[in-house]
Amino acid sequence: MTSLGPWRDPWFGSPFSSDIWDPSPRELRRGRDDDVSAVAHASVDWRETDNAHIIRADLPGVRREEVKVQVEDGKVLQISGEKSKEKEETADRWHRVERERGSFLRRFRLPENANTEAISCGLENGVLTVNVPKKEVGTRSDVRMIDIA
Repeated sequence: MTSLGPWRDPWFGSPFSSDIWDPSPRELRRGRDDDVSAVAHASVDWRETDNAHIIRADLPGVRREEVKVQVEDGKVLQISGEKSKEKEETADRWHRVERERGSFLRRFRLPENANTEAISCGLENGVLTVNVPKKEVGTRSDVRMIDIA
């Protein structure tokens, strides 16, 4: 689903809106005939606590050095990487190939209260956990009040 603006998308401008490209599993599989060339998709859960936004991504079989977590433009969290293809023996006869491998990419627009300077993450048992602490959202320092005469 693509955002058509605030008049069509009630989530427009929200961190949960679809105004940035974040492929769904259905979009990635559309038109795919070859299981071996599948684009791997990382399933993600995002929950919010009183102190942080916690994002968990399932990345089975992915090593720490194959994953990249970054923040773009100070507000878009991007998780990307690649599930490596195993070495194939030419003498082997494959009966079924179902495990996905290839590149993956997920992008999330972080809310205004996200403290992007204090993000931490870890990878354990095939699950990437990204902890985005919250910060106080007060009055903006770049807003100047103008007296009415």
